[in-house]
Amino acid sequence: QVQLVESGGGLAQAGGSLRLSCAASGRTFSRYAMGWFRQAPGKARELVAFIRWSGGSTYLADSVKGRFTISGDNAKNTVYLQMNSLKPEDTAVYYCAATANSIVVVTTVQYWGQGTQVTVSS
Repeated sequence: QVQLVESGGGLAQAGGSLRLSCAASGRTFSRYAMGWFRQAPGKARELVAFIRWSGGSTYLADSVKGRFTISGDNAKNTVYLQMNSLKPEDTAVYYCAATANSIVVVTTVQYWGQGTQVTVSS
């Protein structure tokens, strides 16, 4: 069974940091892009960041660029999202996602993690 297991969410104060992890299992993900979407209450699910295992290219949404960093550990099939300088507007449920599609959008995601809550207080 393919699983994406997330950890690392929690409560942080504005300006603080959290590190999310997403461990993939159940298949080979070498040809996939993996990363995170987030969804705040009443808002659409939005792409935050992703990394492609092949080539190592990364993407960061403008809203998090300069604050967040995405990285991967191929040996552990795990992707990390280091979130620094957190802002209250980063508050959302963060969902790990994986797709073999060349385009990473909600409709191309093939596997989803269970979601982890990130709350940033002011």
